[in-house]
Amino acid sequence: MFSGGDYDEVARWLANFATSHAKRESLHAEVRLDREGPREGKAYWLRIRIGERLSSEIELAYPEVRDGRGILAWCQALAERVRGLVRDTAGGGPAKIRLA
Repeated sequence: MFSGGDYDEVARWLANFATSHAKRESLHAEVRLDREGPREGKAYWLRIRIGERLSSEIELAYPEVRDGRGILAWCQALAERVRGLVRDTAGGGPAKIRLA
């Protein structure tokens, strides 16, 4: 893995990384990466969708992801966070939001 990269490149990496780990928990999991609006160029908000269930958000600062993607321990921690979101969303815990 490599650290560095521009905002769009890092976003693609993050979406692929999160999808890879989300699918290990549930083949029905979809990653929603919000990177537009006031956070554009600064941060990403990541959510997991399973059917009509939507997880809580994880906010990740662009510099954190850019620099962390080359560090194994950081990647392992992020993978566990993503997989935890999937487990929580699939389990139907109280923090879930139903889509309209």
